[in-house]
Amino acid sequence: MSEGRWIEAFLDTIAAERDAALNTRMAYRRDLEDFAVWLAGRRVHLGTATRSDIDGYLSSCEADGLSKATRARRLSSIRQFFRFALDEGLRTDNPSLRLAGPGRSRKLPGTLDVPEIEALIAAARTAPRDRTRSTCLLEVLYATGMRVSELVSLPVGAARGDPRVLLVKGKGGKERIVPLSVTAREALAHWLSERDGAEAARGGAGPASRFLFPSRGSAGHLTRQGFFGMLKELALRAGIPPERVTPHRLRHAFATHLLAGGADLRSIQVMLGHADVATTEIYTHVLDEKLKELVLTRHPLAQPDGDAS
Repeated sequence: MSEGRWIEAFLDTIAAERDAALNTRMAYRRDLEDFAVWLAGRRVHLGTATRSDIDGYLSSCEADGLSKATRARRLSSIRQFFRFALDEGLRTDNPSLRLAGPGRSRKLPGTLDVPEIEALIAAARTAPRDRTRSTCLLEVLYATGMRVSELVSLPVGAARGDPRVLLVKGKGGKERIVPLSVTAREALAHWLSERDGAEAARGGAGPASRFLFPSRGSAGHLTRQGFFGMLKELALRAGIPPERVTPHRLRHAFATHLLAGGADLRSIQVMLGHADVATTEIYTHVLDEKLKELVLTRHPLAQPDGDAS
């Protein structure tokens, strides 16, 4: 079997067994094809690659200036591929066992403060176009901490009947329930009314969309790229540097603001859809940094002319 077919077989397996998303499969493909090309340059096949070959590849990635996070991800892809190859009988060994990865630099996620979130929502409510949809997207995202891919692909049935919660299908097909705030429910109801009105005005021209945020594109719903573009426009209207406003920062803001308000980590973990609470714990570090900054900038004894008397 050719290397290309080995990789295709692996991708088909994770799609079938883990319900891996398209973006996940594309990332695996890029990592494994890059590894296969590096091996080919040394006349080595995926079927004969050794632990030394993998070490050499990772060293070359480091020499090329790739970050620790990227190298760790590539090693993860290689490990999963060789585990698959062993399970399927394509190899009799797994050369990736007991390899020490480069580790990940623990980078605190960027976030937005409450006034910035309020400014973004205010900008959506006064936008010259698509204001109802934009307001709904922001309100629901900030109220639930959903991933953007989960938000834009929500089925319209999820919004029927003024729901207090939404059922979200996350990574690996895992489902979770997230609560909606009062303002998010109001924004959802306004958008649903406008959306249904637009569907009715089409007069049955084509099948009705099953998505809450329909689009004429091939996906059938608003894309992540479309959401990203909308966000940049709203940032400009709100007077916030566009590079500061990303979908992930809205998700981080949801978690950080909840934690600051007294929510427990376990609840935040469930709402974010994290498999491990250790992933959620990074938000405690974000809060620690903010508290440290507050003390250093606001405490009277931290000021240059502070007086202890």
